[in-house]
Amino acid sequence: MTLWNQLLWGSIYLSACLILEITVLVWCASVLNRMSKRFSKPYRPWQLGLMLLVAIFIILGSHTAQVWIWSSAFVMVGAIEDWNTSVYFSLVTYTTLGYGDVVLGPALRIFAALAAVTGLFGFGISTAFLVSAMGRLFSFNGQRADGGG
Repeated sequence: MTLWNQLLWGSIYLSACLILEITVLVWCASVLNRMSKRFSKPYRPWQLGLMLLVAIFIILGSHTAQVWIWSSAFVMVGAIEDWNTSVYFSLVTYTTLGYGDVVLGPALRIFAALAAVTGLFGFGISTAFLVSAMGRLFSFNGQRADGGG
């Protein structure tokens, strides 16, 4: 792949993953909103825990889907031939762990780097969402999010 093709296709996959992430987080917010309306306030500890657990599993599903999107991209462009290695490489790249035991040639390095950028964005947005959700849940519960009275 040429440099421009790597940038183009990498940006397309990155954008698709970010659209997925934002869509899932908007949906997650509506799920949490519906759950919070069903529970009486102040929330019991198990209700707070359940709402946070639901949010975490929804976000985990979004990140898993994004790893699979990048994995399919690596298989489709012929960068990696088998799915096992492709999913592994996608996961290691997306999380920016980067063991280095599977690497792509020079013609696809920038394309793969955009998978890491996708993971950085995804984890950053998810973390901000969880911090905000926790703050709202605890403040709606009559407690300040910072632990104060």
